[in-house]
Amino acid sequence: MKKRIVITGMGALTPVGNNVNDTWQALQEGKNGIGRITLFDASGHSTQIAGEIKGFDPTDVVDKKEARRMPRFIQYGLKVAREAIGQSGIMNYAGLNKDRVAVLLGSGIGGINVIEEQQMVLAEKGPGKVSPFLIPMLIPNMAGAFVSIKYGFRGPNFTIVTACATGTHSIGEGMKLLMRGDADVCIAGGTEGAVTPLGLAGFCSAQSLSERNDDPEHASRPFDRDRTGFVMADGAGIMVLETLEHAQARKAVILAEMAGYGCSDDAYHITAMPADGAGAILCMKNALADAGIEPGEVSYINAHGTSTDLNDRTESKAIKAVFGDAAYRIPVSSTKSMTGHMLGGTGAVEGIVCALSCMNNVIHPTRNFVQGGEGCDLDYVPNTKRATEVNYALSNSFGFGGHNATIILKKYR
Repeated sequence: MKKRIVITGMGALTPVGNNVNDTWQALQEGKNGIGRITLFDASGHSTQIAGEIKGFDPTDVVDKKEARRMPRFIQYGLKVAREAIGQSGIMNYAGLNKDRVAVLLGSGIGGINVIEEQQMVLAEKGPGKVSPFLIPMLIPNMAGAFVSIKYGFRGPNFTIVTACATGTHSIGEGMKLLMRGDADVCIAGGTEGAVTPLGLAGFCSAQSLSERNDDPEHASRPFDRDRTGFVMADGAGIMVLETLEHAQARKAVILAEMAGYGCSDDAYHITAMPADGAGAILCMKNALADAGIEPGEVSYINAHGTSTDLNDRTESKAIKAVFGDAAYRIPVSSTKSMTGHMLGGTGAVEGIVCALSCMNNVIHPTRNFVQGGEGCDLDYVPNTKRATEVNYALSNSFGFGGHNATIILKKYR
């Protein structure tokens, strides 16, 4: 019998809330987190809107000197780690063996703002003025490293980088790591701070982003007929995962349970999904098989739902291929309709949303959905939250390179 893995802590930092409770409340209310970019002058970019983190003070998690040389993705990672670890109560457990606490904290892009800043230093002042902290501040593994250093966690620690599937892969692999017996606790999730001049320009040049600059509130509209591209965002999410035995031994409050995990690759194109959705289909089927449940047992699907033409059509097709007639009965919604696309952090936040849906029997809406586009004919929970029993919630994440990840969470009983 495989080990049961449970969730005992969660932390989130998103464009609609600076913690889990505020984020969850905003999502239920269908609030918008997208606006004009204030982090830098984006007037020369074709897209000038994004989902920014609001009211975040880095000195809340690190001192002023360290904050000046620390990229946002690490700051965000430390913030959500503190919330998740605090809720879990593991640091108050006298029996905690820090040798058996793992950290799997991924980032899709890492410290891109540091690269931009130091390239300017190099060009203007020469190589001797480049920061000695350049390399350790830009590589994606440093968010997990800082968490382990801060809390003294000496267990397995590595970083998964699978673009927009990063957070979901990190949670799924964290679950498997615990099942193998490699640790008792795993701090798992993703963090991203890529809303920068260069990051934005790259996606603009790829023609991936919505250019609805005059109407940011309605720019992110997954599955809708009038969608025009995705909206970049910053954000982070972390779960504290534990074996059931470990959580029970310390009398932890258990929030929800991990049920299954699947992954695959499209083996098709660096940015585009195949029209038949074969990789997404395989990924969801793998997760269902791992969970040992039938498609009809899923109560809710948190879609990747990016608001791009190809993703939304293809994901809808893949859901119908996996779930058959049940696809039309299962509510599907997109968190990105409110937060925008938090890249490497987005899957972790959406996993948290699934846990909260199981805990509260509520599904947040898909904001800005008016009429489905071609092939988008499922129940996307338009604009208003829905109260319904949620026993199993499935979350999809699909990343550039064809990397696919699906996790299934369930109500803890």
